Amino acid sequence: MDRLDQQFEFIREIDKEKFIGRQTYLSDGLRKENDAEHAWHMAVMTLLLSEYANDEIDVLKTISMLLIHDIVEIDAGDTYAYDEEAKSTQEAREQKAAERIFGLLPEDQGRKMKSLWEEFEERKTPEARFARTMDNIQPVMLNAATDGKAWREHKVRLEQIMKRNECTRTGSEQLWEYARSKFIEPNMEKGNIGTK
Repeated sequence: MDRLDQQFEFIREIDKEKFIGRQTYLSDGLRKENDAEHAWHMAVMTLLLSEYANDEIDVLKTISMLLIHDIVEIDAGDTYAYDEEAKSTQEAREQKAAERIFGLLPEDQGRKMKSLWEEFEERKTPEARFARTMDNIQPVMLNAATDGKAWREHKVRLEQIMKRNECTRTGSEQLWEYARSKFIEPNMEKGNIGTK
C-alpha cells in the first residue's frame, strides 16, 4: 500500500469519530454532541482563548492535539467523565486503540500522531495542559448552557466536578476561574449540581 492509500485509509477511518456519542448536550439541549463536534469546538476555542494560557503555547500544536485526542474512542468508546468503573479500564482500551488507528498511517505520521496523543494524555507540556483545560471547560460550558441538563440526568455532585477539574487551572488559571464563577457556581445555586 502506498503512502497516499494509507493516508486516505486513516482519513476514512476517523470519519467514525462522528458516530461516537458523548454525554454532553449541544447548547439547545435537544441532542448530545459527538466526538468530532467536540474536537472542532475545542479547536476553535483554542484559536480564540489561547491568550489566557498560563504559559506561551504553540497554538497549532495544541489544536492538533485536540483534533486527534479522542480518535482512540473509535475503538475504545467514550468514557463518561463521572463513570468510575469505565475509567478503570480506559487507559488500556485507549492504548490498544491508539496502536491500531495511528498504525494505519505511514510510519512517520503514525509516530507523530501517537506522540501528540501521548503528550495530551501526560499533561506535561504547556500545550497539553492548555488542551486539557479546553477539554474540561467545553463540557462545563455546554452543561451550563443547557441549565445543567446532563449534570441533572447523571446526578453529578460538586465534588465530582471539582475532582474532574483539579488540573484545569494548570493550563489557564483565568479560564478556570471564569468557568467556576460563570458556569459552575450559578448551577449550584439553581440546584442543578448536587452537593451530597
